[in-house]
Amino acid sequence: MAIHIRRRELLVTLGGAAAWPLAARAQQSAIPVIGWISSSAPADRARYSTAFRQGVRETGYVEGQNVAIEYRWAHDQHDRLPDLAADLDRRQVTVIAAHDTPSSIVAKAATTTIPIVFAGGSDPVSVPAFFLLREFAEAGGLMSYGTSITDAYRQAGVYTGRILKGEKPADLPVIQSSKFEFVINLNSAKAFGLSFSPGLLAIADEVIE
Repeated sequence: MAIHIRRRELLVTLGGAAAWPLAARAQQSAIPVIGWISSSAPADRARYSTAFRQGVRETGYVEGQNVAIEYRWAHDQHDRLPDLAADLDRRQVTVIAAHDTPSSIVAKAATTTIPIVFAGGSDPVSVPAFFLLREFAEAGGLMSYGTSITDAYRQAGVYTGRILKGEKPADLPVIQSSKFEFVINLNSAKAFGLSFSPGLLAIADEVIE
């Protein structure tokens, strides 16, 4: 009789051990899920995705702890975006974070029920060698002056976190980043045979040498 009791206790113990992973998975699936969609590749946009996660953390959500992020990258193949957006819709993520304009348009077409957060960018103006985004100066442009795109993605992360906390997307206004950056690329200036006054260099947020 004692043997039968021990066997039964053993079965109960094993049953509990087997049920624990199921319960853990159920608890894990209950955390909110952010769907990140981008027309680019991870390596090309690491700075922006990092800024986005920083903004999410500022609202109390940490990836891998109390929020999950599903990443969908099109790797510059825009024809893949509709399928990627549809996949996020099928998975019923809590909110979609669209990295760029093509992703925003496709995400909006894919769902009418999931909130979509986007960070808008700007295109370079038609003045030769003068750009609105610092990325163009980093890539060899002469200079740039405009809003910080990195800060815009941080703000998108903040908005995403606020939606996860229960705020209505309709109550969150579309805002522009208030942080401006002035960047001068001295290497490009030398290539053009140009020079800048010390006063102009002094007010630049960054001088690339």
